[in-house]
Amino acid sequence: MHPHPLPLFGSAGALMLVLGIGTAAEPVATINIGAGGSARMNSPVAFAVPPEMQSARLSASDSRGQPVPLQLDANGTGWLLVRDLPARSQAAIQLHRRVPDTPEGISVHRVGRKVEVWQGRRRVMDYQAEPGELPRGDIDPAFVRGGYLHPIMTPSGTVITDDFPPNHIHHHGIWFPWTKTRFEDREPDFWNMGQKKGRVEFVRLDRHWSGPVHGGFVAEHRFVDLLAPEGKMVLNETWQLRTYPTAAGDRQVWMFDLESTQTCATDSPLLLPEYHYGGLGFRGHWDWNGAANTRFLTSNGETDRVKGHATRANWCFIGGETGGRPAGIAILCHPDNFRAPQPMRLHPTEPFFCFAPQQLGDMSIEPGKPYVSRYRFIVMDGAPDRAQIDAWWRDYAEPPKVEVTWTN
Repeated sequence: MHPHPLPLFGSAGALMLVLGIGTAAEPVATINIGAGGSARMNSPVAFAVPPEMQSARLSASDSRGQPVPLQLDANGTGWLLVRDLPARSQAAIQLHRRVPDTPEGISVHRVGRKVEVWQGRRRVMDYQAEPGELPRGDIDPAFVRGGYLHPIMTPSGTVITDDFPPNHIHHHGIWFPWTKTRFEDREPDFWNMGQKKGRVEFVRLDRHWSGPVHGGFVAEHRFVDLLAPEGKMVLNETWQLRTYPTAAGDRQVWMFDLESTQTCATDSPLLLPEYHYGGLGFRGHWDWNGAANTRFLTSNGETDRVKGHATRANWCFIGGETGGRPAGIAILCHPDNFRAPQPMRLHPTEPFFCFAPQQLGDMSIEPGKPYVSRYRFIVMDGAPDRAQIDAWWRDYAEPPKVEVTWTN
């Protein structure tokens, strides 16, 4: 499954693949990458690999002979990670028939009820698959939840998310429920679980993988209407997450992509009336509570959380200090998302953020029409750099274009 269709060559910002058959000493492919008008940093690039090469053991190197992370997935797609390419510059990558010296990549492991994501010996995040134990004995079992990301850690190991916070028990790291809804003649609420009107359940982990360019998983969830007799399925959801290894430097970050695909489980649509929150949500660390303890910055340059609420932006940074250490996360909204740039919920006093397209008016998820949402996350220590996050968003929104030219 591709995160988006592979675009064709047609501009200065392009990647050209010329692939042929060679000996062990000769390159079997030369890949010319043009940055175009955007600087590329830790930019994942996908390209098609012909069937006869998909079982080959290949490595990649740059013009200096230095190894470049290369990965071939089960779908016949090759992946490269462009570490640092200034705007309007070019780079040439060669593929060879030889066993690569595997660089440090992303490793993903199923551990009990969780999926752990690591870069080398550093833990990036956990995906809570099956529900875990409730953290406190006074929590109603109705709040039991799986299918979310927590904890998420920065490269220094600082935790930036919260789970079951006392003032919003139903908040969980990064999660994706809808709040105000209408299904058939009922109004289930999949966000406020304590009301026992709706629930999002983990169904299964389809697969997980590790690799030098990306590691990740595919998981399935379901939205259940608890107001219906014996409960009724409303939506099926698939999460596909890819985490990319970032190069060490003056300021290392973690980067991962999350794609949610929601489809109707019946012939009935899910109606989403206009409302100020619901959809992709992020809950920051408990230390960030209070109006003065959370820092926001949007792509519009807005830092006031009250003024920023209900505005539309390409991205939003949310951060604070955990144990006195500043850290945060930039959440990038893909331009192909419904109603992008999507409006946002910036909570006035708590470390909570949400992209909420239903702020612009009623919407719905219809049978036979998958609702796809794509976001990129940049996890960092320290304060945000608006220019750098803008560059990351442009790279996400306008990835290098690909053309494959075959030679005999």
